[in-house]
Amino acid sequence: MGQADAWLRWGRLTGAGDILDKTAVRDAATVIVVRDAGTAPRVLMGQRGARAAFMPNRFVFPGGALDPGDHAAPLAGDLPEPCASRLEERSAPGLARGLAAAAVRELWEETGLMLGRAGDWPGAAPEDWRGFAAAGVLPSADALHFVFRAVTPPGRPRRFDARFFLADAGALLGDPDDFGRASDELSHLQWIELDRVREFHLPFITEVVLAEVAAALPDLGPPATVPFFDNGAEESLFRRLGGIGPMSAQR
Repeated sequence: MGQADAWLRWGRLTGAGDILDKTAVRDAATVIVVRDAGTAPRVLMGQRGARAAFMPNRFVFPGGALDPGDHAAPLAGDLPEPCASRLEERSAPGLARGLAAAAVRELWEETGLMLGRAGDWPGAAPEDWRGFAAAGVLPSADALHFVFRAVTPPGRPRRFDARFFLADAGALLGDPDDFGRASDELSHLQWIELDRVREFHLPFITEVVLAEVAAALPDLGPPATVPFFDNGAEESLFRRLGGIGPMSAQR
């Protein structure tokens, strides 16, 4: 049994997600940036506001919902395999590229940090990407690895089908401690040591993902199979994307 299996069993025993929910599920992307993976690993996190509808006051990774414009973002580097193929599993066709772009965009918006390469934009950049264009940078997804997927359980005020991407901080452009261009969506942005991250107020799913990442370190590449907590069906299922079939969360 892996870390994800154990955490899922714990979540079911505590009754998480038993409330009826009528909220539509939105596709989303989240980025786990790891610094000093082989020595003293730290992850980039920030705190959501007290009035946020989704996970108020919690420390989270940068991330958010897929925007329609993300599909057309001019990526200087594509998402590597097998990550791109796994993103297409149990998903609407053609989502992989947009999700990768959304991950890069959300990282930029919420932290002011960029994953990209120097280059000129083909025409006017959409509003969400103007910071990239002004800096002469094209977004790139080649440093991202798809490592986790989870659908928010029913009963939450917002529900997302979130894909978690892992990236090495060494791929970031510029100073990784400079959050001066970040939006105000996350406060207290910081690099948190893995051995003390659970001192912070974390969502349950964030603890699950962190357990998987910590177990794999110092490897930051794609896992053999991607854990998928599927709360979108009549019952919660734990699946693995990449060759292993579904397993009921109650087993």
